[in-house]
Amino acid sequence: MPWNRVLIAWSLIALTESVSGALRQLYLAPRIGDVEARHVGVTVDAVLILLLAILCSRWIGLRDRLAWMRVGLVWALLTVAFEYTLGRALGLSADRILADYDPSRGGLLALGIIWLIYAPRVAAKLRGTLS
Repeated sequence: MPWNRVLIAWSLIALTESVSGALRQLYLAPRIGDVEARHVGVTVDAVLILLLAILCSRWIGLRDRLAWMRVGLVWALLTVAFEYTLGRALGLSADRILADYDPSRGGLLALGIIWLIYAPRVAAKLRGTLS
C-alpha cells in the first residue's frame, strides 16, 4: 500500500474541503442559513471528493477492490479525526460537532463519510484502475 500517496491525496481532500467549508460559511450560509448551507455543502463536497479521487487514482496505483476500500476507510477515519480536532480548536462543543453527523439534528456528514469510504473505489472504477 503506497501510504504516502494515500495520505497526500487525503491532504488534498482535507485542504479542498476546508476551503469549501470556509467559502460556504462566508458566502452561502448568510444567504440561506447555516443548516441549509451545510446540506448544500455535503453534495458539493461529495463531487469535489470524487474529482480528487479520480485525479489521484492512477497516481496512487492500486488495482484491488479491497485495497481501494482500505483507502476509503483510512480517508474516512482521518476526516472524522480532522473534523473533530478542528471543531474543538474552533471552540465548538463535542455535542455541536456530533450534531453534524446526526440526521435527526439536521446533520448529513455521516452520509459524506460513507461516501468518502466508497469514493476511491468508484473513482478507480471510473478511471479504469480497478481490476
